[in-house]
Amino acid sequence: MDIGTTLAISGAGLAVGLSCVGSGIGVGIVGEIASGVLAEDPNKFGKLLVLQAIPGTQGIYGLLTGFIVMMKIGILGGTIQSIPLETGLAIMFACIPVMVGELFTAIAQGRVAATGVSLVAKREEEVGKAITLAAMVETYAVLSLLASLMMLNGIQL
Repeated sequence: MDIGTTLAISGAGLAVGLSCVGSGIGVGIVGEIASGVLAEDPNKFGKLLVLQAIPGTQGIYGLLTGFIVMMKIGILGGTIQSIPLETGLAIMFACIPVMVGELFTAIAQGRVAATGVSLVAKREEEVGKAITLAAMVETYAVLSLLASLMMLNGIQL
């Protein structure tokens, strides 16, 4: 396997791995706080589960980006293409917005959703506001995804 192909595979792997790390941390932050609230009031489980799930979307965005790279270079089709160094670098660099953006937005979203759990613990009827605040961070996760997808779409093999 040549270096360009290796770089493209590395970009896909890092896009998936880093975004999933961020989602795991974000979901974990919310889960820690939610567990304490649920110990006091198990009836809030459904509302808190929604808040906990929100930081998990970044992992999905990274996985989507990784799949697109894998399809582009032929890994999923069974025939891996030989990719020049410059193209491999372009693919790897195109994955950077997802690598970095999803990692950090998932953690930030986890923190916002965790404070939303605290809001719901005291005022259950405010769950919509808690979800909205956490969803605001999603804007930047989506922008990172779009930037990577647009760049990947522009790279011809």
